[in-house]
Amino acid sequence: MRVFFSFLLCIAALDSGFAAAADYVIIVNPNSGVERLSKDEVISIFMGRQRKLTSGVTALPVDLAGPPAAKEQFYASLVGKKLSEVNSYWARVMFSGQGSPPRQAESEDEVVEIVASSKGAIGYIDRKKLNKQVKAVFNLTN
Repeated sequence: MRVFFSFLLCIAALDSGFAAAADYVIIVNPNSGVERLSKDEVISIFMGRQRKLTSGVTALPVDLAGPPAAKEQFYASLVGKKLSEVNSYWARVMFSGQGSPPRQAESEDEVVEIVASSKGAIGYIDRKKLNKQVKAVFNLTN
């Protein structure tokens, strides 16, 4: 049993190490009319306080549903909060009827697909996944 727990601890350490090494970029559809975003604008969009992109297009934020370590690292870098705190925030916002959390994508590839196919979509991916289907408008380094 002790070996099993040691194994789990090692896996958790590796997983968090990979997430910590990620260099995230905020991406939008190339036709969104957005050239750059500030960190404050990105925070406002992903936390539901800003409903439009700077171009006036309705913002459709896309969040990673998995792996949890990537989402945890993104929010820690962006707003300095644990994922549990972000989830609590969204529970309060939803309960009060003031908004709903970002759409969930299962992978970074799915984030790219959604953003590439929707003019107002905005998401985050590891810089290594960046391609010509989407445009980077903000760098979020750890």
